[in-house]
Amino acid sequence: MRLIFAGTPAAAVPSLDAIAASGHELVAVVTRPDAPAGRGRHTSRSPVAEWADERGIEVLTPNKPRDEDFLDRLRVLGPDCVPVVAYGALVPPVALNIPRYGWINLHFSLLPAWRGAAPVQYAVMNGDEITGASVFQLEQGLDTGPVFGTLTESIKPSDTSGDLLDRLAISGAGLLVEVLNGIEAGGLEPVPQAAEGVTYAPKVTVEDAEVRWGDPAFAVDRQIRGSPRRRAGGRGSAATGSSWAR
Repeated sequence: MRLIFAGTPAAAVPSLDAIAASGHELVAVVTRPDAPAGRGRHTSRSPVAEWADERGIEVLTPNKPRDEDFLDRLRVLGPDCVPVVAYGALVPPVALNIPRYGWINLHFSLLPAWRGAAPVQYAVMNGDEITGASVFQLEQGLDTGPVFGTLTESIKPSDTSGDLLDRLAISGAGLLVEVLNGIEAGGLEPVPQAAEGVTYAPKVTVEDAEVRWGDPAFAVDRQIRGSPRRRAGGRGSAATGSSWAR
């Protein structure tokens, strides 16, 4: 299939590598505009943009995906599908409807658990023993789209959210390509999410990450391991989302 990839942080790069090694044609990437990063607050490219720059692949950086110039370029490029991993902006219906197979999102939880911006962090902070990744059809709801496929991942007692995200980014990349292959072959139909078991993982704030030393030791341990840590060149934590394609 002819693909445009949407993503921003380092956690999206394994999916780019997997797509590049597949039989699909990657014609461009969509990522957030260059932004200040690091202690010096120097303007930097996102990891996804840097990956594409190194390979001579077109980079699209709309301020908003509803911008007419972006929508026009999307129509000209004519993707069959737009796979998404932690893009970070609201995708309007007009953009969702341009590709033949729409936009499909790799989200780092077993939906409908931990819908929202920080599924990996909440899984660790909540003390979950099992999590995973889901590839679903992007729609207007918050991570509500029907699911094409999932995988599971055990959470180790010593895992930080960064450790867990690293593993899910790699295994999820394989799942994403499998789903793309299935869509291209035909016959792969997404399954509606269960109405039960819905939980939410909003963005973790500074206040959320502040350690509450009066809590039980196990809760303090989970909070410390689950709190997001900014990485060099990482443009912040990597979460995923629905039509709000984080």
